[in-house]
Amino acid sequence: MTRFFQSNTAIAGYSIYQIGLHWLIAALVFAQLIFGERMTEAIEAAEEGKPISVLGTNLASMHYYFGITILALVAVRLTLRLRNGVPPPVPETSKAIELAGRLSHGLFYVLLFVVPVTGLLGYYYGDPYGEWHTYAKPVFIGLIAIHVAASLYHQFWRKDGLLMRMVRPGG
Repeated sequence: MTRFFQSNTAIAGYSIYQIGLHWLIAALVFAQLIFGERMTEAIEAAEEGKPISVLGTNLASMHYYFGITILALVAVRLTLRLRNGVPPPVPETSKAIELAGRLSHGLFYVLLFVVPVTGLLGYYYGDPYGEWHTYAKPVFIGLIAIHVAASLYHQFWRKDGLLMRMVRPGG
């Protein structure tokens, strides 16, 4: 488990595949957060026997398929992470910041797996899975805000090049 959170290999940076998966998954999650309510509306309309617009139906379908896509891409990303490892912390990083980074990345992976799974369970079996799926949205938004703030802190305050690891391949 240590290797998952901290690399034992001295790789210089992430591969083009790891970077591509990071940004593709981020874009899909962003779309899910914006358009995800349409799935809830579609399910509620179906339960109440009310019609739903073509746009609502298409956005609900998009949410369903994007969720499955995220789950598959996360499996690939985890495989690459376990196979390739991760770059070491940037020099002069405190143990507290290093731990916070490992914990937040671990929580991202948990959410990126659990949220699509609870969404599928909620879709096919209803509550409580659907409720659990819905509760993940504010957690995701908070974690994304922390992740972005930490990236900007590293880029503009510490100027340690950490953000560039997820922009330019290095290993």
